[in-house]
Formats: sequence, structure tokens, C-alpha cells
Amino acid sequence: MSFKQQVTPRAVTAVAWTSNSSTCPKDFTLINITEDGVAANFSRSFGKSGYYLCYSKDLAGGMVVTDIQIITERESIPHGYCYIAEHLDSKASVSKKKRVCVRLTPVGSVDMALLDIKLTAKSKMLLQHYTYVGDIQGYVLWCRKGHFLNPTPQAKPRSVSLDMRRLSMDEVNPPLPLKPSNPPPRLPPGRISQRRRSLNKGNSSDKHSDGSLQGSTALDGVPFTLHPDFNIQSNGMLNSQINNIHIKSLNDIENEYSYTFAVEESAAKRNRPSLFSRSSFSAQ
Repeated sequence: MSFKQQVTPRAVTAVAWTSNSSTCPKDFTLINITEDGVAANFSRSFGKSGYYLCYSKDLAGGMVVTDIQIITERESIPHGYCYIAEHLDSKASVSKKKRVCVRLTPVGSVDMALLDIKLTAKSKMLLQHYTYVGDIQGYVLWCRKGHFLNPTPQAKPRSVSLDMRRLSMDEVNPPLPLKPSNPPPRLPPGRISQRRRSLNKGNSSDKHSDGSLQGSTALDGVPFTLHPDFNIQSNGMLNSQINNIHIKSLNDIENEYSYTFAVEESAAKRNRPSLFSRSSFSAQ
């Protein structure tokens, strides 16, 4: 056995009773002799078949034994424990005066478990690095606990492409400016629109603190000119029309349409009953 196996041995996953090697389950180790050289056959009374203690270290069930105890028939089984299984033939039966119980725990939730169990005959023999569990039918049960080897497969690191590494959250690049899908046509060099010329004149007042233009739209850069009919500087007729605008007064409107607003006012006063007429009507 190598040094690595001695440091991290396998854990015991199950303990059971069995009649012999033929009834012993697969992957179980049968203890047929004690550490002091005595046959480990329990219930060696006349007319009864004996049975042996066996254990397994197969992790297929995903459970490990974290503790083992011997209790009498008058004691109740501790919480979280269970009696060990029995793999016996029809002629064998396990005594109920003293029974062996174990505590099973999922392998992923613990790092220490039962590593080994041994038997000795009733004597003053002591086993180093083992803990006394109790005596049962003329034998002494010992156990050893510690860290165990967990052969759980580790996840293999996946190969990450260079593009995925650049997407690391540790280094966040500033967002790039958005570009329109249909940008305006470029003007010939040396020619700018009238709108762009007006923006350049008010550049100092229209810029934010960050340098961006205030009120810029998608029409920036598109050539823009006024229709000749609305060009005030070149059309003198439009200027003369604006200067000849005359605002009419109330008298001008009455004289032009031969209509007086005083007629409507007198009609409204005539239809409105006075306070005196109402009081006189009530008195009658």
C-alpha cells in the first residue's frame, strides 16, 4: 500500500450480517477471523447456524457510514441510525439482545467517515488508532474514523476561445457611439449647407459641457435653402406687403359691414328681467 493510500483511505459505505461467503453480497468483505486469531463466527450455539460481520467500501450508493454503535434490546435506536442489513440463509437468525446500528450520510456532505472495523475476542488486547465500540456475543468491535478518499470526478476546465476571454466582466470597455444605418450623403469638399453654417456661428452657445451639439437631428449635413418666394432679402414685393398690413379697429369693422354691436347689447338687456319686476309679480 502506497503512502497516499494510507493517508486518504476509502470510507466504509455499508455494514451487514451474512451467513457465509456464498451469501455475502458482492463488493463486501467478510470478517471471518479476529485480530487475535479467533474465528469470528457469531451465535456458535448448538443447533444454530452462525453468521459473520461484513462491510463494503463501494460508493455506488452515494452514502458513507459516519458512526457505528451497539445497543441493547432495552435501548431505543438513536435518531438518524438504522440497524445493519442481514444477508442470511433460512437457518440463521441474528440475536436481538444486542444489535449493531450505523448512521449513513451522503458522501458529499462530510469529509470524515468510518474507515475500517475490526473484531477481537474478549481479552485485554488493544488496537492502536482504533476506537472501542462495544462487546457483542463474546467479541469486541473496534472502529477507525478519519478523512476518506472521495473519488468524485472533478469538472474539467473547458477551453475558452480568445473572443470569449475578451468578454470578461473584469474589464468593461466604454460603449461605442451609435452609427446610423443610412447616413446622409457627403457634401463635396469646401461646400457646406446653410444650416451647418448657422450651427458653426453659434457653436459656443449650442455646445454642452461634454462637447456634444444641442438639438442635433438626423437632418444635420443635408443641404437646406429657402424657397425664393420666401426670401425676404431678394423679394421686395414681400417686404412691401408686410409693411402695408393694417390692423382694423372695432369702428372700422362696423363701418365696413354696416353692423353695430350696440344692437346685440340692447337686445340682451331687454330680454333680461329686472329685479323690480320680479318683486312686483310676486306681490300680485
